[in-house]
Amino acid sequence: MGSIAVCPGSFDPVTYGHLDIIKRAAKVFDKVYVVILNNSAKNPLFTVEERVHLIEEVTKAIPNVSVDSFQGLLVDYAKSVQANAIIRGLRAVSDFEYEMQITSMNRVLNEEIETFFIMTNNQYSFLSSSIVKEAAKYKGSISELVPPEVERALNEKYSKYKEK
Repeated sequence: MGSIAVCPGSFDPVTYGHLDIIKRAAKVFDKVYVVILNNSAKNPLFTVEERVHLIEEVTKAIPNVSVDSFQGLLVDYAKSVQANAIIRGLRAVSDFEYEMQITSMNRVLNEEIETFFIMTNNQYSFLSSSIVKEAAKYKGSISELVPPEVERALNEKYSKYKEK
């Protein structure tokens, strides 16, 4: 069995920071599943289907990356695709405490799956989907933060909201 990793997130929307982590994980693991988990604590701008499509578009040149969605426990999804690793991106020290709690819980649920943290590239350390959405909502320049497909999708979403 090769090394299989799951890279989870809400990806609402996917940013260059996310892509940095995905590309680097794809260099280390034989197969990487980018999985959109439905986070009940968040109110997403894009549907799960839209997020899957956007990530498929921006990762299509990475042959060992697949995109999927899942509701439920991440360790259950990882087990279903025979993954032996979970990839988590860290932007700053402030992310670590939350990620440590999640990692510890995942370890209790399934000690066979290891979590690997990848520090984001410094140029993306401030970047979050929330910041991107806020800038896009008010017509700020986001071309250095997200791929062109995502920028178009955000502009389209926010132009529809303004029309209502």
